[in-house]
Amino acid sequence: MDELDANVSSKAGFRSVEKVVLLTFLSAVILMAILGNLLVMVAVCRDRQLRKIKTNYFIVSLAFADLLVSVLVMPFGAIELVQDIWIYGEMFCLVRTSLDVLLTTASIFHLCCISLDRYYAICCQPLVYRNKMTPLRIALMLGGCWVIPMFISFLPIMQGWNNIGIIDLERISKPRLGQDLHVIEKRKFNQNSNSTYCIFMVNKPYAITCSVVAFYIPFLLMVLAYYRIYVTAKEHAHQIQMLQRAGAPTEGRFQPTDQHSTHRMRTETKAAKTLCIIMGCFCLCWAPFFVTNIVDPFVDYTVPGQVWTAFLWLGYINSGLNPFLYAFLNKSFRRAFLIILCCDDERYRRPSILGQTVPCSTTTINGSTHVLRDAVECGGQWESQSHPPASSPLVAAQPSDT
Repeated sequence: MDELDANVSSKAGFRSVEKVVLLTFLSAVILMAILGNLLVMVAVCRDRQLRKIKTNYFIVSLAFADLLVSVLVMPFGAIELVQDIWIYGEMFCLVRTSLDVLLTTASIFHLCCISLDRYYAICCQPLVYRNKMTPLRIALMLGGCWVIPMFISFLPIMQGWNNIGIIDLERISKPRLGQDLHVIEKRKFNQNSNSTYCIFMVNKPYAITCSVVAFYIPFLLMVLAYYRIYVTAKEHAHQIQMLQRAGAPTEGRFQPTDQHSTHRMRTETKAAKTLCIIMGCFCLCWAPFFVTNIVDPFVDYTVPGQVWTAFLWLGYINSGLNPFLYAFLNKSFRRAFLIILCCDDERYRRPSILGQTVPCSTTTINGSTHVLRDAVECGGQWESQSHPPASSPLVAAQPSDT
């Protein structure tokens, strides 16, 4: 008897340790997402130079979407996961699930818009970029990032369209162990612990539609856009190398060939590294969930709940990573962050542009002049700079300056 009590006590103690570790990890993810996205929003609001860059409107809206995910969605999921029970009722479960789908889809849409904005800035002539990315078009794109997800979140979920065809699936197809519970009730109610959960199950039409709209189409557009950006980066760097071999001067200044070769190699390396990091993190965080989301209805909903939970929180982690990928890797943002965190310390103020000389290399592509410059020396800006003649910085392909 004593041995049995000891075993029960050790299992309870082990489960308590698990809960502490799990709670610590989830709290760290939520806190990182809240602080990181808040810092991005405050930086753009306070820094006039950052507000002048069109891409940063998408960055701020992305940060707001990720902030809402970390405030309105993650905490309730963390409480359910740690306490092993959903205590907020059926209606709030639907609302929380709708917010989950809405905000995570909006976040993914913003990532897609950022890739398209960079594509137009890098791969098109400056005049084309200005004509494409007008304030009205930016506002429409931002509006679409928030409105379109409504049609795959609140509308179908609150109407129960995602459950059509699932209710009687198990009664009709294959009752198990003589129980008359259908598949939704089995996932929602844990007979071992007498706990109820907030579960979200989808039928085949909704699973395919939601996954294609929320992930696969944006993913395809991002792959195409970043591929074209990288190809353009290599073409620009190659043309500059050819100009240097021919002895062409750059911006009225002649620099040694080895220095320009170093600039070219560093730029190509940074572009490849940053684009791989962006796409790699996006795929790693969201691909497992959306692949499982489509597969589960076709295998009679046999994917374990623990797998669903792990893949869902992997997607949530992306909301905490986005500030690092799209802002912290940019030198201008980092300077703004240091000013905020260091209480307006003058050491981190933006230096005056007057009298500065920045080593740049130019090449003419498609009738317009393009500037290739080092990300460290030019601030890692993502948008076309106002140099006469109009130029489009290649460094926009890779905001990293590390």
